[in-house]
Amino acid sequence: MKKNVLKKVFASMLTGALILGLSACGTSGSQDKGESSDSKASVSENVGEASSDLKAPSEEESGGDTFKVGIVQYVDDASLNQIETNIEKELDAKALELGVTFDYADYTYNGQADGTVLNQIASELIADDVDIIVPIATPTAQIMQSATEDEDIPIVYSAVSDPVGSGLAESMETPGMNMTGTSDALNTRSVMDMMFSLNPDIGKVGLLYSKSESSSEQPIADAKAYLDEKGIDYVEKTGTNTDEVSTAADALIAEGVDVIFTPTDNTVMTAELSIYEKIADAGIAHYCGADSFALNGAFCGYGVDYANLGAATADMVADILVNEKDAGSMPVQTFDNGIATVNTEIADMLKISMDDVNLAFSDYCTSVVETVTAEEFED
Repeated sequence: MKKNVLKKVFASMLTGALILGLSACGTSGSQDKGESSDSKASVSENVGEASSDLKAPSEEESGGDTFKVGIVQYVDDASLNQIETNIEKELDAKALELGVTFDYADYTYNGQADGTVLNQIASELIADDVDIIVPIATPTAQIMQSATEDEDIPIVYSAVSDPVGSGLAESMETPGMNMTGTSDALNTRSVMDMMFSLNPDIGKVGLLYSKSESSSEQPIADAKAYLDEKGIDYVEKTGTNTDEVSTAADALIAEGVDVIFTPTDNTVMTAELSIYEKIADAGIAHYCGADSFALNGAFCGYGVDYANLGAATADMVADILVNEKDAGSMPVQTFDNGIATVNTEIADMLKISMDDVNLAFSDYCTSVVETVTAEEFED
């Protein structure tokens, strides 16, 4: 894991000790704005702070305006880490191009999937008078939206699968509410088509996801509709943390499913390294809604290029801060990359040849990318 991520995890663990006994507040709601300066200092010192190894151009180096950019990640996983890294890289590049400074190093946090911590982070960013907030993943965006309801702080979210359904946009063309962003909406039908093209004899499909993530609702509904059309049986199992996801995976294996489908679900993504071996050992191909799943041991991840998603998010931030664009009038950006990422180690375990994969997937994706199991993408 990257050095800065480790520091964020350690800081989050300290925060967990400080807030022990407080109940989690879910995925929405704001913290009392009348908190004391002592409590703000506590958050600043302990809640998933950015590490000192983040490098943004200084005001002296840029010679222009400085903008404070708050970046808030939902949880550590390969997809979201990749997005954050590419947001930061692109902000640095845009700063040099535009002659300004984007100061994100002092305002980058990780909520570790804890609603209480995410609300504390929102209060800290508001107190710091940041110029913009960039929440990564749907739950983070919902909390930042609620916390800044009475504030004049634009929001540019990243990796929100269903902005309209999640209440984060009035429409994709004109999102309103002083917010916009990028969406990693999943083409569920393409995933299903690839599954059956490679293995037309599938008789039972396992659906593995978290009910706590609104981003999973629509793709799971789409998967059920697809399977109902084909008359294929399916079994649903859910979990809200790594242990529950592992138990759910055990249950699907016991049910004798032929394949497992998981949408762009951060809860399962966080658990993937803990479950992939037993799924593969059972001879089951796991198809998922992001390339990071394949990196962490799933057979296939299909979806958008998260490096491109992060860069596009940063470009929107720059447009709002430097060119004074109105966030609510900027269309939400979507991506139809159609990239399938296949873990060749898992393919070998399942006795699936890459020649067969490329032939079967060719009609449903623009390219097939090969990977092997690792914890993080290389920078």
